[in-house]
Amino acid sequence: MKTRVWVLIFAAVLGICLFFVLRPRGGAPSMVAAIYVDGELARRVDLNQVQEPERYVVDGPDGSNTILIEPGRICVEEADCPDQICVLEGWLPDFGFPIACLPHNLLIVMEEDAP
Repeated sequence: MKTRVWVLIFAAVLGICLFFVLRPRGGAPSMVAAIYVDGELARRVDLNQVQEPERYVVDGPDGSNTILIEPGRICVEEADCPDQICVLEGWLPDFGFPIACLPHNLLIVMEEDAP
């Protein structure tokens, strides 16, 4: 149990650090969500360009996550991990921090749009 608590604390600290490193700076806020799986970029989504809701499924050796993409926001809708923390985090950017699913090595962050 203590290990799990430390892992969650580590994930929270990592999420806060990533938020401050990757947050948009100056000008209009960027609305590009980056989906990382196992540390590799799986997909970038310009949330300003999304017209209709879309579901994006990320399958891995340890399970899957269903990501719901809507105009201006993104969230993990379903996951087969035991703790469901990624689902409970809600919508990004409303949540304010990256969405992380540690059991599936999934991370969703807001990034600056590439020039």
